[in-house]
Amino acid sequence: MKKAINCLIAAILVISTSACSANAESNAPTEQGTQQNNENTVLLQSQMPKEGDEIAIIQTNKGEIRIQFFPEQAPKAVENFKTHAKEGYFDGLIFHRVINNFMIQGGDPTGTGSGGESIWKKDFEDEPSNELYFFRGALAMANRGPNTNGSQFFIVQNNSVAEQMLQLLKESKTTENDGDNMGIYLGEKFISINEMKNAFTDAALDFYEQNGGSIELESVFSGSVYTIFGQVYSGLDTVDAIAVSETDSSDKPVKDIIIEKITIEQYHANK
Repeated sequence: MKKAINCLIAAILVISTSACSANAESNAPTEQGTQQNNENTVLLQSQMPKEGDEIAIIQTNKGEIRIQFFPEQAPKAVENFKTHAKEGYFDGLIFHRVINNFMIQGGDPTGTGSGGESIWKKDFEDEPSNELYFFRGALAMANRGPNTNGSQFFIVQNNSVAEQMLQLLKESKTTENDGDNMGIYLGEKFISINEMKNAFTDAALDFYEQNGGSIELESVFSGSVYTIFGQVYSGLDTVDAIAVSETDSSDKPVKDIIIEKITIEQYHANK
């Protein structure tokens, strides 16, 4: 008999490119690969860009956002975003879906959440990585299901993680017995202690605790895969300003939040 551990879990919100749904998808079983707990792991998202790295500067009517990329972990998503940006694809588009304490979403030429395409004119595959997490400021692809990436993207804005969730995950690290039969239920899905234990390094949990994020999007919980391919290193205040915008019933800002231009430049520490 599987035992459920009581824990307050944040509702899982689907990052959809077809409808603004707030229900978890039940037909997306793909999960990120597990990883070993390595105390010496350096979190990629905690680092600044290296001198000469290509970065994105997103200029909006609410301010500027600067993003570094992870081409080794998500080569196709990075190439897709950079190429679209260089060709002006995103210029003049809006952030069509905004949820405070969750994320901001854009990249759809129709502004409805149902449009957009990749530079290859077809969907491309997910690129899950056990080196990247949904920390505050993470840049990821929005999709309508497995391997349906196009042009839409989102930036995680949440600045906290439920204390009960973090406590449960930290306790899972020390559980030695019955790890396959103890865990939590999210709806009808059972997630064992061992699954949770293998999904996060101690460093990742500490970073979530210190900086926030949307841990509920991790595939071990959501059952879905959203490709993380970048991280905001400057301009989170702009992300917050966008996130608190007044929205309608479909989470679309009442007043347009415009992506005026996205440029790809080389990073220089003194600039």
